[in-house]
Amino acid sequence: MQNMEELYQMIAERQKNPKAGSYTDYLFTKGLDKILKKVGEESTEVIVAAKNPGDDELVYETADLLYHLLVLLVERGVSFDQIKTELAKREGKMSDYKDRPEIDNL
Repeated sequence: MQNMEELYQMIAERQKNPKAGSYTDYLFTKGLDKILKKVGEESTEVIVAAKNPGDDELVYETADLLYHLLVLLVERGVSFDQIKTELAKREGKMSDYKDRPEIDNL
């Protein structure tokens, strides 16, 4: 199908030239709060899918999450190139991540 950059460009184009009735137009019309809600929902669905056996649900939910993340980036005006640049900065570097104690009560 499309690579992530092409999907990003398609979403950006839809923001500039809305297609009435499309889901992408719906998200942009509803605004940042709706987009953030969807990113949160899809993130949770990826986590649940990852805990279940089989990969089909995980693949499906990951695709949903990536789509909604790209909509968020377009909404905020963050380019795909900015993300690629940030990832490139991290290439070959050791992580600064430190183990933290588990959170028992959410």
